[in-house]
Amino acid sequence: MSEGVQPFDSRELRQVLGAFVTGVTVITALDKDGTPHGLTANSFTSVSLDPPLILWSQSLTAPSHPVFREAERFVVNILADDQVEVSKRFARGGGDKFADCQTTPGLGGVPLIVGCAAYLECRRMDSFPGGDHVVFLGRVERTERTGRQPLVFGGGRYLIAQPHDIGPPPAESGANIARLTAVRLATRALVDLSDELDETLGLGVWGNMGPTMVRWEDSSQPISEHLRTGLVLPVLASATGLAFAAWLPRETTAPFIDVELAQGAAAEFFSDAGRLYERLAQIRGEGIVRLASTDAFASVYGTTISALSVPVFDQTGGMVLALTAIGTVDRLDVADSGRLVTRLRECAATLSRRLGAASPVAPTAPNPDQENGP
Repeated sequence: MSEGVQPFDSRELRQVLGAFVTGVTVITALDKDGTPHGLTANSFTSVSLDPPLILWSQSLTAPSHPVFREAERFVVNILADDQVEVSKRFARGGGDKFADCQTTPGLGGVPLIVGCAAYLECRRMDSFPGGDHVVFLGRVERTERTGRQPLVFGGGRYLIAQPHDIGPPPAESGANIARLTAVRLATRALVDLSDELDETLGLGVWGNMGPTMVRWEDSSQPISEHLRTGLVLPVLASATGLAFAAWLPRETTAPFIDVELAQGAAAEFFSDAGRLYERLAQIRGEGIVRLASTDAFASVYGTTISALSVPVFDQTGGMVLALTAIGTVDRLDVADSGRLVTRLRECAATLSRRLGAASPVAPTAPNPDQENGP
C-alpha cells in the first residue's frame, strides 16, 4: 500500500458512497421466453447526449443477471416519489415482482412501470467488467417525462427532492410565499437534525390563533402520541410562544399576551406579571428560550417536560419560524454548553442565512415600549 493511503472496509466505503444522493430506478427487460424481469438500481447515470448513451451496473450474483446479460433491450424506469414500495418490491429477490404491478408495453414489449417520473427505453450496446459488477451501456431510443417528482435515495434512506433556493425569496413574493419558502427549507433541516440528535423537534409559525406547530419529528423515544400538526400553543407558557413574544413586534403579540395575563396564564413562569417584558428582553439577549421542568403540558404529554426554542429570521430581519426541542426532564439537555443547544443555534443561523437575514441572531430592535409591560 502506498504511503499515506489508509485502509478501509467495504462497509465504510458503502457509507461514504451513501453521501452521494441519487435517483432510484427499476430496470426492466424480457428474457428469451418473453417473461419480464426487473430490479431496483441507483447505479444509473448518463454518458453522452450525442449519441444518447446511458449506463447502469448489476451485481454478477444477481439472480436476473443472465437475463440482462443476454437481453437486447431494457427500460430505465425512473421512480416517482410515491413509489417507495415499488422500489422495495423490485429490490427483493425471488417471487413474481410484477404481480399487482401495473405496466404498459414499450419498445420490443419491454414493460414500463406505470406512475414513474420518467422512462428511457434503450438498446443494449455493450457490457464491461467492473469488479463484482457488470456495467451495461445502452443507447436511448425513446424517452418520456411525466411531470411527477422523482424518488431520491441517500445515506441509506429514501428522500424527497426539494428545490434549492439560492438567496432570499423575491421581495414582491409577499409574506405568505416567503413563509412557505421558510417552512419548506426548515422542514428538511428539522428532519436531519432530529435524526442526528435523536431528539423530538418541532417547527412553529405565528398563525391566526398564535404560535402554531406545523411540523414534528419524533426521537427514538417519542415524548407523546399527542404531538400533532396544527397544535396551537399558549404564548406565555410554551418555549415556542415565548420565542415569538420576544422577537415579533409588540403589536402582533399584544392581543394574545394581554388575554393570557388576564387569565393568569403567566403565574407559573412570572412571579410578577409586570416583569414579563424584562424576561423577554433577557431571552432576546441570550438568543434562546429555555423552559426547564414545566408541568404546563402534563395533560397533553402526560409528564413534566423541558423545552428549548430558537428563532429563525428572514431577509427583513423579522422572525418567521421557531425551531423547538421538547423532551422529558431527565433526557433533554438545556445547558448552554450542551450539544443540543449548540446545534439548535447553528441550525437556526444556517436557515436564517439561507433566507437572507443579514445577521442570524440579531433581528431588528423591538418597539421602544416593548419593555414597559402590557
